[in-house]
Amino acid sequence: MKRAMILALVAIAAAAAGARTPGALREQGQAQAVESVQPISWDRWLAAKSKAEENDAAGNHGAALQYYLEYVRQARGLGSPVHVAWGKNNAAYMIIKMHRQDPTVDLAPARKWLDEGLAIAQATEDCKRVMAANLEYVRLYQRPPV
Repeated sequence: MKRAMILALVAIAAAAAGARTPGALREQGQAQAVESVQPISWDRWLAAKSKAEENDAAGNHGAALQYYLEYVRQARGLGSPVHVAWGKNNAAYMIIKMHRQDPTVDLAPARKWLDEGLAIAQATEDCKRVMAANLEYVRLYQRPPV
C-alpha cells in the first residue's frame, strides 16, 4: 500500500509539473486545471521552494516532491533554466530518499528528471556535479525494466 501511495504522489506531482510519465494525469483538462490553480510568479516559485525544503526537513519526502515539481513548473514558466535544473535534481533526490527508506520505490522518475536536468545547457557546474552523483546512485540501484 505504501508503494502505491508513493507512485500516486509521483504521478500527481509529475502531472502538476508538466511531466509526461506513465500513470500521470493524462487528460489535458485536468492538467490545465492544476495549472490554473497556481499562476506563475517568483513569489509562487519561492513559496514552492520553501514548502519543499520544509517538508524535506520534516521527513515528508512525498510532499516535498510535490512542491519541488511545482518549483520546476514555476521556474519553467518564469524562463529560468538554472532553477528548472536544480528543481529536477531536488525532485529526483526526494525519490532517492524514498528509495532509501523503501527499496521498492521506483527510481525511473528520478532517472528521467536527472537526465533532463543534465541536458539543460544553462545548468551550473555545481548543479551538474550534484545531478551526476545522484544519477550514479540511480544507476547502481535501479532495477532493470520487467
